[in-house]
Amino acid sequence: MRALAIASLFFCPLLAAYERGGAESLYDRHVVFDQAIPATSYYQSWGTVTPPSTIDLIAGGIPLDSAHFVVPPNSLRLTWKSATGGDWRATLKTRAHYGLINDFDGDMISFWCFSATGLAPADSPRIHLEDVNGFGTFTVNMLIGRAALPAGQWTELRLPIAGFRTIYRSTDDDKFDLRRLAAVVFEQGLDDDRPHTLFIDDVQIGWSNAAAQQAPAAPTGLSIKAQERHFDLKWDPDRKESVLRYKIYRSSDGVLYDPIGIQQGNFRRYADFVGKPPQTAYYKISAVSLDGAESPRSAAVAATTREFSDNELLTMVQEGCFRYYWDGSHPNAGMALEILPGDQNLVALGASGFGTMALVVGTERGFVTREEGADRMLRIVRFLKGADRFHGAWPHFLDGRTGKVIPYFGRYDDGGDLVETSFLMQGLLTARHYFDRDSPAEREIRETITTLWRGVEWDWYRQTPKGDFLYWHWSPDHAWYIDHPLVGWNETMIAYLLAIASPTHPVPASLYYSGWAGQSEMAVEYRQNWSRTTIGDHYANGRDFYGIKLDVGEGSGGSLFFTQFSFLGFDPRGKRDRYANYFRNNRDIALINRAYCIDNPWHFSGYGADCWGLSAGINSGGGMPQPNADNGTICCSAALGEFPYTPKESMAALKHFYRDLGAKTWGVYGFYDGFNETENWFQPVWMGLNQAQIVVMIENYRSGLTWKHFMANPEIGAALDSIGFTPDTNAGR
Repeated sequence: MRALAIASLFFCPLLAAYERGGAESLYDRHVVFDQAIPATSYYQSWGTVTPPSTIDLIAGGIPLDSAHFVVPPNSLRLTWKSATGGDWRATLKTRAHYGLINDFDGDMISFWCFSATGLAPADSPRIHLEDVNGFGTFTVNMLIGRAALPAGQWTELRLPIAGFRTIYRSTDDDKFDLRRLAAVVFEQGLDDDRPHTLFIDDVQIGWSNAAAQQAPAAPTGLSIKAQERHFDLKWDPDRKESVLRYKIYRSSDGVLYDPIGIQQGNFRRYADFVGKPPQTAYYKISAVSLDGAESPRSAAVAATTREFSDNELLTMVQEGCFRYYWDGSHPNAGMALEILPGDQNLVALGASGFGTMALVVGTERGFVTREEGADRMLRIVRFLKGADRFHGAWPHFLDGRTGKVIPYFGRYDDGGDLVETSFLMQGLLTARHYFDRDSPAEREIRETITTLWRGVEWDWYRQTPKGDFLYWHWSPDHAWYIDHPLVGWNETMIAYLLAIASPTHPVPASLYYSGWAGQSEMAVEYRQNWSRTTIGDHYANGRDFYGIKLDVGEGSGGSLFFTQFSFLGFDPRGKRDRYANYFRNNRDIALINRAYCIDNPWHFSGYGADCWGLSAGINSGGGMPQPNADNGTICCSAALGEFPYTPKESMAALKHFYRDLGAKTWGVYGFYDGFNETENWFQPVWMGLNQAQIVVMIENYRSGLTWKHFMANPEIGAALDSIGFTPDTNAGR
């Protein structure tokens, strides 16, 4: 299943990403640490100590300090005492996560240090580096070859990697690879038995012989939009590679400006939380080069926040998350990237299908004009028309520059992916009906989508003409090697609906019951293997969880993306198959999920009536029923993607995520993928598969827009009739 694939393959694709090269931004290729979401400690760090030595750790990580920094808004604080017989270590991990490798570019490590009292070389920590393969440099004194750090001023340290290697000789060739840096480790030096505090900021990998750069030009086009508790800043993009980051300045009076944050150089937006309205603020920004040269500041902008109604909050959230698919799309393909920050060429097919439905919503809501929406849609379908396909199915990932398959999850992932194709086609059919005007662009959109739709060989993915299942993958080099049947309950229902609906390569309607809802030994074993339970292993469930009876689903129903991915376009209202009304079933799974979070059997921090939603994401994986898949991570798209089913409960979660957690959960593309208050995990990262659940399902709650346009395709109704869906207006118990 998709979520299990993510969870198990977090590290498998890393080598492939390195081989492609140039996939990460300038910022990603150089920055190890320069800022963190405000918290007590940095989530990408950890420490250990052996008494009688001491080191301050918070939640096991290196503390953050907002009073001292080179790059706003904070720095790392090392407070230690090195005693005889003791030891301590503080490990700073790189920013790498699923989809972001940090393929570092340079021959030295640099960072800025501040000590209020100064620091002698004999008293300083030692440092070594480790790569993703476990190879490391020798450990050297942090102040090697230098005089003491002066008291009360920031000082830059630049340590060539060759210096780590030449201090001592090894009995083997040095295998450490700086490109694949995984961790910077500060550790105990000599045992002076005295307390010390050192602030560390702007840790980078760079070139020791790099020529000085000119300061970039001042940013232009800065604009501001006041929201309820934050301001959205936007400026004109600078396409030059010389911009490492933008520096954000804020003023309360339009006279005195303080640095309050930074933005990566490949972004052109910034979200600044200021608290309860009304708040008035003034802003300027500057651009900073790789070597630290700062531009003049931009012209100033100002605005005032105000209280929002519930409808205004919903629109704000939809527009914020929509930007992932608008501003964050691939410039050539127009399609969604797998993850941001991440590989800038890794176009994700399923995420792009969801993003297409978000584009329909954004166009209808006026976030972009009808002409802009149609132009983007036209770019997408033209790209898809020339991209790699395998018996009509697209692969999981395409290179946005070339349209060629990227086997990101391994060498067998080099062909057609029927599930991602289904997610994509769900979006394309929605767009085909929505863009219905008699203009050249919209006519071409409809005609191209129809051609693409007719070209998918759904029947091929049965493996044999009499096969009882659809299969996930086919490879031109490895055929059916992965051999993964599509068996529900999970996120893949839409594959069966579309395969049955195909006007050119249909499968029999009976496959819905032999494959998706199959009762065979193979189907039962499949469900047991991933869910680790016999509850629901025959598709139907019938058990009660927290007083809620569940008709379909393994265990307590699984992750909430099961109720979303196949239902962004497919409208489950007012109909049922042999087993369930899926609007009611999805609602019950959501309510069970929420009740579980309120019960909170593992006592994770933050869980409650307004903080719920377990699904697959960056820090959470698997579709297994709770508590198997629960690690304390709330996935923002989980509760917010349930709006049609649980509007009151989802609105409570939205207000908590935005008003109470604020800057920890919201950024330039709306809500971050998730957060974990137990692990102190708040990471500014978004995932293409998840942001659209928020945009689209809020809209289906508000107007039923994408449900209306997907269901209006005549092939869909005919398919549901052939399966045996019947009217069912009873949405309650």
